[in-house]
Amino acid sequence: MKPSFTPHKTTAHKTPPQDEMPRFLWQGKFGPAFWTVSSLISMTINIVLIAILLIMAKQLFTLKQAMVPLVNGLDENFKLMDEAVITTHVEVHDEIPVVFDLPVKANTSVVLSRDVLIRNAKVDLRTGGLIIKNAPADIVLPKGTVLPIVLDITVPVNTQVPVDLDVPVNIPLRETDLHKPFVGLQQVVYPYKNLLDNSPNSWNDVCERRSSLMCDFFLGMLETVP
Repeated sequence: MKPSFTPHKTTAHKTPPQDEMPRFLWQGKFGPAFWTVSSLISMTINIVLIAILLIMAKQLFTLKQAMVPLVNGLDENFKLMDEAVITTHVEVHDEIPVVFDLPVKANTSVVLSRDVLIRNAKVDLRTGGLIIKNAPADIVLPKGTVLPIVLDITVPVNTQVPVDLDVPVNIPLRETDLHKPFVGLQQVVYPYKNLLDNSPNSWNDVCERRSSLMCDFFLGMLETVP
């Protein structure tokens, strides 16, 4: 009897082509592959946008730290300017013309500087047993005689009066026309000051009252952002 010979069958292994797409991207169906690729692209774009937003937010926090002293300084100085008082001394050196009529009415006494002859004066004489009343006579008033008189005259005055003054000046600015523009400047700056005061200084301020995984995730990513 001839022995039976059964040939050994070998199975050929097919080598997948080098350009074959990964199985999680291509499963032989166009629809699932399209949505898978679209999801990967969307996630990549979102991650890039989140990184950009984190960098921009960090720059905004830095910008706020630079703007706060400026805005607060403007607001404080506008208030101080409105409350300021101008205190100084003004020197006045001038000549003032003085023109007026000066009425003079007074009782006074004058002293004769020389002998004065008065003719046809009416005199009363009493000497011994002789009495003469209201007799005309020429009399002489000696030098140095004091005569009481009544002055009633108008004196014209026309002269230049020198003026040398040191005038103190004390002017509160809020009582001048500058008060309104100073208040207007304060009103212009106030909204920006209020906005900066109420805005957070960092991501820690944003998340300090929110203990959430999202805040922890953002803070962890922020630490990796230069």
